Amino acid sequence: MRLPQWAGALAVKAALFITVMCCALAAMLGALVHVSVTHQTVGEARDLALSRLADATASYEAGDPLPPGAGLDPEQLPGPLRELALSGRRGTMVADHQGRPTMWAAGPADGGRALAVAVDYSQQTRTIDGLDRAIVWSSALAIGATLLVGAFAVTRVTRRLHATARVARRISAGDLDARVHDRRAGDPRRPQDEVGAVAAALDSMAGSLQGKLLAEQRFTADVAHELRTPLTGLHAAAELLPPGRPTELVRDRVAALRTLTEDLLEISRLDTGRERLELDSEELGALARRVVRASGTDTEVRVARDARVETDRRRLERVLGNLVANAHRHGRAPVVLTVDGPAVTVRDHGDGYPDYLLAHGPQRFRTEGGARGHGLGLTIALGQAEVLGARLDFGNAPDGGAVATLTLPRTAPPRAPHPDH
Repeated sequence: MRLPQWAGALAVKAALFITVMCCALAAMLGALVHVSVTHQTVGEARDLALSRLADATASYEAGDPLPPGAGLDPEQLPGPLRELALSGRRGTMVADHQGRPTMWAAGPADGGRALAVAVDYSQQTRTIDGLDRAIVWSSALAIGATLLVGAFAVTRVTRRLHATARVARRISAGDLDARVHDRRAGDPRRPQDEVGAVAAALDSMAGSLQGKLLAEQRFTADVAHELRTPLTGLHAAAELLPPGRPTELVRDRVAALRTLTEDLLEISRLDTGRERLELDSEELGALARRVVRASGTDTEVRVARDARVETDRRRLERVLGNLVANAHRHGRAPVVLTVDGPAVTVRDHGDGYPDYLLAHGPQRFRTEGGARGHGLGLTIALGQAEVLGARLDFGNAPDGGAVATLTLPRTAPPRAPHPDH
């Protein structure tokens, strides 16, 4: 049986702790009351029985008739009390007499006999039984009421903790506008508690993180925009150089800079989270073949199970193109692109993805072992996949080689709002 979302381990443990403590306290107090009242009741009954025994002894010694309830060597007298009286001492004892609880008092008499008095103890027994029932019922009610109040107090705290955890997960998923806005933390007139302090710290951290990321995004976009103009001029100048090996090197470096600038601009747009989809119905098999033809690489296309999906064709081609280019740049032939329903797999037969990429995903401007490239291709592929609402997983095949699997959603992802709205 599943617990409610707010009833996590903390609430259950707190409820169990409160219940155990209430039961222990109720048992201790109940035992103290029971012992105290029983001792008082038994003491009063014993005093009454000894008083009647004294009266019976005086009557016996004066030769008067014994009062009611008194007798010499009665058959119902408990054996231990009879032995005590025959030994010359007085004593009392509670025992059943004619099916009713009775307080017996006995003492020595002439001729080695025992003089005994029986006092009805039924009322005292009923009083003690009624007290025990009252203790049990009042303890149960007190435990229930305390548990309800404690559960209410604990669940208020756990709800606030769950709200803080949800906001933290949203922030880690990329929603930097998420905030807890804890009412207790936002009102300086109210006393602050630990949960409010955590919520305030999380909001402060999210605001600081958002500011730093926005500054980084603006810097990346500004640098890429500023580089565009001189690179355009540099590209035009390189085209005017005379043919030769130096000219080819210059043109190659200018082309690499232009590609890097365009990649930086694309990453800055992806970072804003406001990319808009242009959805259309596409057959994955045909789209994969177009991507391979456009790449100009020797990539084998296998269609195990074709599928028609509603997606943004340009972005999907960008993702698959980057995966194919990365496989040829950093892996080894043969490179195989496989379409199996809504899942598209790109595999090479090289050394596989490095450990850091499998553990943390693609990282900008990081390549393994001084390999060519800027480490932006897989980053862009991952960002575009997120825009498409798809999942891009990276792994290594058991027999060697890197495997990238793009799983497209069954339904079209929601459209992002226009930045002006």
